Amino acid sequence: MKFKMAPNSLFAILLRNPWWYSFVLVAVICAISVALLPKDVVVFGVIGAFPFVVTGGVALRRQWNKPSAAAVEADMARIAGLSWRDFSQELEAKFVAQGYEVTRLPVKGASASGTASAADFRLENAGKVTLVAAKRYKAAVHGLEALEALVAQKEAMGADNARYVCLGALSQQAAKFAKDHAIHVGL
Repeated sequence: MKFKMAPNSLFAILLRNPWWYSFVLVAVICAISVALLPKDVVVFGVIGAFPFVVTGGVALRRQWNKPSAAAVEADMARIAGLSWRDFSQELEAKFVAQGYEVTRLPVKGASASGTASAADFRLENAGKVTLVAAKRYKAAVHGLEALEALVAQKEAMGADNARYVCLGALSQQAAKFAKDHAIHVGL
């Protein structure tokens, strides 16, 4: 039996928010318990805050080495200001640092017909091949066509995975297509 937390339960909401929210809630519960409960049952009120201590601990562990929202936003703005040449070099360096063998794919000539290549990079690690499309990373909304072309090239080249790098949002159809075809989307 697999248990799944309701997405809008108090604990799920606390896990999505900064870790210290849970500890503020613990302090509030303890203060109310001390102020309103008789002295002989205060301990039970304080013990009632224990699940929020656990939730705060889990949230703290998840958020420990992650950048703040402001840092992420600043980095996204920095990336949006990069030219394709600079961004592709930075992206390639990131993939190499993650242990991938990176091959840049030619803009033309990915197929025998000389049509434009949907993918920009071919990554290989432990025998698994991933195609990465990143050239349209600055587009405000990403449509279905680019993802379909990436999947077609993935199948033509026999790659294991596909990744679509973008700063903007996918259209509804593109998001469904990406989910259905297991395309990793994002930076």
